[in-house]
Amino acid sequence: MSIIGFGEFSNENGYDILDERVMRGSAGIMLLLGSIASINGFILKNYSVIPYFSGFLALNFLIGIFINPKFSPTVFIASLFVRKQNPLPIGAIQKKFAWSLGLGLSIAIFALSFPLLNDVSWFGPVCLLCVACLILLYLETAFGICVGCQLYFLGIRLKLITPPEITPNCMGNACNVD
Repeated sequence: MSIIGFGEFSNENGYDILDERVMRGSAGIMLLLGSIASINGFILKNYSVIPYFSGFLALNFLIGIFINPKFSPTVFIASLFVRKQNPLPIGAIQKKFAWSLGLGLSIAIFALSFPLLNDVSWFGPVCLLCVACLILLYLETAFGICVGCQLYFLGIRLKLITPPEITPNCMGNACNVD
């Protein structure tokens, strides 16, 4: 078991895996945090919390991608909640791609939230990115649909991404590459 890496190698599957229950729990925690930030911004017009929440999510993604997901705060908390459930192994490579997209979204929201503090005209772009992020997190949490994972396999089908030697599984085998 390595400290640095995205997922743990499974001899049975032949590729790195993650526990899908933990990843969905992590998405649920991020959805909750994003909802709190959005309510503060959309309803209360309190934009000062948006940089804190988006910065935390960016840090969460950075730790998960470049160190190990099990050390990211939301994954750690989610693993405590689901620790008594049987793990549900899922391919890690497409989740890393999805988390990279999440990192990009959270960094964009973080960067745009600072001008928003002084100029309300920045609310439109920040709002659009926040809504997109919340929709992606909701689909992951409620339905187990990882849009980033689907985009990863679409990239493979379109030959934009080099396919891995062994195609990893995803929820409900919804992303098989033929």
